[in-house]
Amino acid sequence: MNLNSVKGSSILTNPSPINKSGFRIHSSLLPYSQPGPSISTSDLMTPRKKPGRLDDVRSNGWLDAMKSSSPPSKKVQREADAEDFIDDAKVIYSSWMFKYPSALNSFQQIVSHAKNKKIVIFLDYDGTLSPIVDDPDRAFISADMRSAVRDVAKHFPTAIISGRSRDKVYQLVGLTELYYAGSHGMDIMLPIRNEVCTNGSLIKSTDQQGKEVNLFQPAREFLPMIDESWSVVAQCVHDVLKEYPRLRQTHGRKVLEVRPVIDWDKGKAVEFLLESLGFRNSHDVLPIYIGDDRTDEDAFKVLRGRYQGYGILVSTSPKESNAIFSLRDTSEVKEFLESLAKTMENQEI
Repeated sequence: MNLNSVKGSSILTNPSPINKSGFRIHSSLLPYSQPGPSISTSDLMTPRKKPGRLDDVRSNGWLDAMKSSSPPSKKVQREADAEDFIDDAKVIYSSWMFKYPSALNSFQQIVSHAKNKKIVIFLDYDGTLSPIVDDPDRAFISADMRSAVRDVAKHFPTAIISGRSRDKVYQLVGLTELYYAGSHGMDIMLPIRNEVCTNGSLIKSTDQQGKEVNLFQPAREFLPMIDESWSVVAQCVHDVLKEYPRLRQTHGRKVLEVRPVIDWDKGKAVEFLLESLGFRNSHDVLPIYIGDDRTDEDAFKVLRGRYQGYGILVSTSPKESNAIFSLRDTSEVKEFLESLAKTMENQEI
């Protein structure tokens, strides 16, 4: 450093810093060193707090630069990946919805197509009228959903087609005004007044309230054989499960089904019910089938054929289907049924 004077008001001129090697560095080469006013020796002798290196780094924006270039923490990265996954899922679902538009958003289109036609409603049970639960015996239909189904049945023939036994579905729903088809349509119950079909498999019976009904059981001839072999089959399943302690036998949606070799499915059940209602080869009917399971695809396919009806798939995830429209969950199913009943009450169909 150069002192111009040691007397009076001595001043300190702009110095040229010396690096560790002893060479002077011109101040113009230092980005943080700017020429400024001279200071007195008294100021020079007064102790000052030396700025820390962190302050210097912050003052030059180096800290921000280092932060931006540093890899994110694992937690931040996981959150970012999750957000990207959600965004991708939304894009995929939106694309799927373009192919299978919402039945709620397309409601007016459905109503317009129903003009001068008789609507017939077909409903699956599990995943459509009741949510999927771990214990199938606790898959109860809500009071609001039961009310919505009852209101629809006041205006349109309404049937429930389920993989469950007919008696079980009837017990869960508890509405006598409906048609019930259990075991994927192999056991169908119709009110006596609707005996239009002349199929020889129709038999008269009574429901749980003692009311006369017609039963259609196309696989009735297999029942004695099933009864004879059931204990053998059950024992075989039990023996196999002994080798798999982490597995257990359950009764519900994901269960091994033993069916007779017969050309029958939910699609055939829909055709039989439409025939029993007098709509065989009729162009004056608009059947609507709402379901969420793979077994409902046979019914969707039938409706897309000669009946020109609407299959509505209930699903929160994209999947290929023979359906035309979609609904996300049971709450949207309820809203759709309520809208149908309200529209009919307002004489808009």
